[in-house]
Amino acid sequence: LILSSKMLSSPQELQLRLEQEKYVASDSIATILFLAISLGKPLLVEGPAGVGKTQLAKSVSQALSFPFVRLQCYEGLDESKALYEWEYSKQLLYAQILKEKIVFSLEDLHSISEAVDYLGNQESAFFSEKFLLHRPLLKALLHEERSVLLIDEIDKSDPEFEAFLLEFLSDFTITIPELGTFVAKHIPVVILTSNDQRDLSDALKRRCLHLFIDYPPLELEKKIIALRIPHVEPQLLDKALAFIHKIRTLELKKHPSISEGIDWIQSLLTLQYQEWKKEDIRKTLSVLLKYQNDVHKVEKQFL
Repeated sequence: LILSSKMLSSPQELQLRLEQEKYVASDSIATILFLAISLGKPLLVEGPAGVGKTQLAKSVSQALSFPFVRLQCYEGLDESKALYEWEYSKQLLYAQILKEKIVFSLEDLHSISEAVDYLGNQESAFFSEKFLLHRPLLKALLHEERSVLLIDEIDKSDPEFEAFLLEFLSDFTITIPELGTFVAKHIPVVILTSNDQRDLSDALKRRCLHLFIDYPPLELEKKIIALRIPHVEPQLLDKALAFIHKIRTLELKKHPSISEGIDWIQSLLTLQYQEWKKEDIRKTLSVLLKYQNDVHKVEKQFL
C-alpha cells in the first residue's frame, strides 16, 4: 500500500494550505489531522453540528488536491449502498441482446448438464467490472491516487453497519465473491464525523485518531468569519460575534454554530443593517436560531 504521493512536511504546512482554502484550523486540529494523514489512520471528528467537521474533509481534499469521496450515513444504510451493487438491469439488457447467440451455442449440446456447464463457464462475462456500480467505499479504494474519504455522520448509521466498517478500516480491502479481493493502491485519508446522536463502539474508536471540534474562542471565530466574509466591517463583526457568544451561554435547544453565524452576518449585510438596532436583530434572529422557543428566550434575555 502506498501512503501518499504528496506528503506534508509539518502540521504548520497543512495549517497554511487549509487557510488558503478558507479553513482556519487551530494548532491542535492541524496536528491531529497531520498525524492521521501521515500515519494512514482514520480520523474520527466529533463535536456540535455546524462547527466545520464536514468542511474539514472537503478543505483537506482541496488543500492537498486529492479526489473527494463522500459516504453520507443514515439509518438503514447497508453494505450494498456503501460498497458496490450489481447493475442487474444492464446485465439483463446484455442477456436479451445476446439471447440468439446463446441459444445458437446451446444447439450443439446433447444434455441439460452440458448446457448448465456451458452457461456456468460464461458467468464471468456477466459478472465483470463493467456491470459493477462503485459505491463510495469501493470508489475510494480503487482511485489511482490517494483520495479523501468522508464518512459523514457515522452516528446516524446502525451498529451493524459500524461493525462492518471496522473490517474495511483495518486492512482497506474489499472482497467481491464473483471477482475476488480488491486491495487499496493508496490508503485513503479517512475522516469520520459524528454529532454524538449515539455512542460509537470502543472498537471503532480504537482504530481511529480522535479530534473534538468545539465552538472556537472569540478571536479564532473572528478570523474564520473574516476569511469567509472579507467585506464585513470590523465593527459589525465584533458586535455580531459578541452577541453570538452571549447567546451560547444560555440554555438553548441548539446553540448557533459557526455556519449559522456566517449566514446571519451575511443576512445583515444583504439587508444593509449596519447600525445594530434591536428591531433589525429581532427580524433576522430566525436565521441564527432554528427553534422558536430559542428565539423567544434570546429576545427576552437580550432584546
